[in-house]
Amino acid sequence: MVLDITDKEAGQIVKSAVDHADGLNVLVNNAGYGLMAPVEQTDDAAARSIFETNFFAGLTILQAALPALQASHGRVIQISSYLGQVVWPGAALYSATKAAVEAISAALAVELEPLGVSVTTIQPGIFRTEFRASVPMVEPNKLYANTVGTFLSELLALPESALGDPTLVVDAVMTAATHPKPPLRLAVGRDAVQGIRSALTKQLAEIAEWEPVSIGGAEK
Repeated sequence: MVLDITDKEAGQIVKSAVDHADGLNVLVNNAGYGLMAPVEQTDDAAARSIFETNFFAGLTILQAALPALQASHGRVIQISSYLGQVVWPGAALYSATKAAVEAISAALAVELEPLGVSVTTIQPGIFRTEFRASVPMVEPNKLYANTVGTFLSELLALPESALGDPTLVVDAVMTAATHPKPPLRLAVGRDAVQGIRSALTKQLAEIAEWEPVSIGGAEK
């Protein structure tokens, strides 16, 4: 079945397909695309479009599939990105969509646990796929040449040998689909593991540093 998930009828098409198949055990939500542009240079249409595909379309599919997954005590596997936790200059809108996917997935996991449905968010790093070549890019103006511009140049210059093996993502999805106690989040790839660990470590350090202000009692 070929499906445009941004189609207004996508949810009904999924429901019909599930009924035809007599049930559903695992949903892998994997639609999305990237966008590289400074925040200031991202036009409204581009911002709304990437959220429509990366977040809202997936939400429609998810809502359509949930009754069948509840009936089968099935599993939801959301394909996010480690950029839902790690930020790159120029990837703000893409990261925002993936952060939204991660937030809704975490809340959904709490809602569905009593119903016997598990939720796992897969957080891939950069792999040897066509994704990098297909990402729309906006040339940064001179204000962002040393941040976004430099980063994009370095990203595009990465050799294929520096990118991860995409079979790791396939293996991660299969693990999430079959493991008796799948994780809520599963980083995939060395860059994803190191990047998320570094981001969380910095966040914890910042919380500790500014705790006196956060809870009161800071020196005046």
